[in-house]
Amino acid sequence: NNTNKQEGMETTIELRDVKKHYQLDQVVVPALNGLSFKIKKGEFVAIMGASGSGKSTAMNLIGSLDTPTAGSVLLEGTDISDAQESELAELRGKKIGFIFQTFNLIPSLTALANVMLPMSFQNIQRARRTEIAISLLKRVGLGNRMNHLPSQLSGGERQRVAIARALVNDPEIILADEPTGNLDSKTGQEIMQLLKELNKEGKTIILITHDPKIADYAHRKIKIKDGVIEK
Repeated sequence: NNTNKQEGMETTIELRDVKKHYQLDQVVVPALNGLSFKIKKGEFVAIMGASGSGKSTAMNLIGSLDTPTAGSVLLEGTDISDAQESELAELRGKKIGFIFQTFNLIPSLTALANVMLPMSFQNIQRARRTEIAISLLKRVGLGNRMNHLPSQLSGGERQRVAIARALVNDPEIILADEPTGNLDSKTGQEIMQLLKELNKEGKTIILITHDPKIADYAHRKIKIKDGVIEK
């Protein structure tokens, strides 16, 4: 029974009554109004919501790209709500792999160099960095495109490079923000299939999307509306 299995799993991320307000000129804009949920290790969860629902703010907090105005964000039991930026950067580097809608590749670097880049901050020798990057590019089906620049790759290939780059530090969590948003539906399905495989291998996948078809790949959906959980 899947439910019992999930109950036995440890919590990897928890948001406790999280509020996030932004100051725009003289106006305080509430983005999250008391958001609480848990994500267990090894889950595949979709966080859904329309534009302006607060789902992107939730993603930034889960990914430790931002800190809450109030409430707590716990990563594997450690409260990171008021951590320093240097601590957050270290956590991000080790625990979380990011995949974005716009791929965020460096145009002047080959696929191989793009994948190697995050490792250069982790004190890994160059030969080892190359070896890891090559094996990951092969893993995502790009063994024959390693020396191409992003401009020489299709959208789907660029997203595969981005997935390989997200995996280099062997993160426990993959945070994918609208990963198929710039892709045609067939290519989008291929990318989601790849994320599904990574989840089977034990990675926790957190998907941010407004697309119900894409959200259907997840085992569980958290719907956000006006900064709180709708269902």
